[in-house]
Amino acid sequence: MSESLILGLPQLFAVLIGLVVGSFLNVCIVRLPEDRSIIVPRSHCPSCGHTLRPLELIPVVSWLVLRGRCGHCGSPISPAYPLIEILTAMLAWLLFRRLVPDLSALDVAHAVAWLAYFTFLCLLVVAAYVDVRHWIIPDWASIYAIPLGLIVALVLPSLGYEGWLALDWRQSVTGALVGGSALATASIVARWVMGREALGWGDVKLMAMIGAFVGPVQVIFLVLLPASLIGSVISLAHLAWTRRRGYLPYGPSLALAAAIYVFYGDIIARRWLPGVAFWMGLL
Repeated sequence: MSESLILGLPQLFAVLIGLVVGSFLNVCIVRLPEDRSIIVPRSHCPSCGHTLRPLELIPVVSWLVLRGRCGHCGSPISPAYPLIEILTAMLAWLLFRRLVPDLSALDVAHAVAWLAYFTFLCLLVVAAYVDVRHWIIPDWASIYAIPLGLIVALVLPSLGYEGWLALDWRQSVTGALVGGSALATASIVARWVMGREALGWGDVKLMAMIGAFVGPVQVIFLVLLPASLIGSVISLAHLAWTRRRGYLPYGPSLALAAAIYVFYGDIIARRWLPGVAFWMGLL
């Protein structure tokens, strides 16, 4: 059996997990900002309250078969639902390919690393989407997830994982402190200079969570600085399109920069930030 076929089976499994998790994230995105339970009631049509049957819960497929409408009342169902599921499946697949490039990496340590950082990416998806939709970042997707980053930093080295994403617990704790304090300082200074709030404390808590997963140096040079650039580009594009200045949520920029770090952080560090790469043990 060829290596590509052997790796193809777990990649397919990763995609299926991504689709199922994406369906769960849709529930979280809709209910948690409204302080509703994610368990009860069961998934239902937001218009008529019809409880969805198992066949109506198949990720992506159900939405396509029903042509984006409720099978009971015919009300339109937002395409955001299948798009979130597709996005999550793609992230799961791409992360697996990044962390398990060949058979030598097909082991328990790399599987746990995939699970840990796929969870991290899912938290970023929820934080970004909810921030765009509601202008808030749920605590459970930010500050409450900091202990998870610490657990990952404790577990992965004990399993023998030596990939470039690996941290020890000290780096995780320091990363959370550095990330949160850096953005908190920026928020206080911006408020003092501009006379109004420029960064929400939800962004500060999200930055602290990101730092717990990536480390102190990485969170500044490979997340915060790129996020600032991304945010500036988005702001300029918004100004050019609407001809109006406006406050835009910063969470999506932080989430995108953190996701780019997960996939390409080592490559970026080696190519453009050799000092950071040396600190990460990449040189």
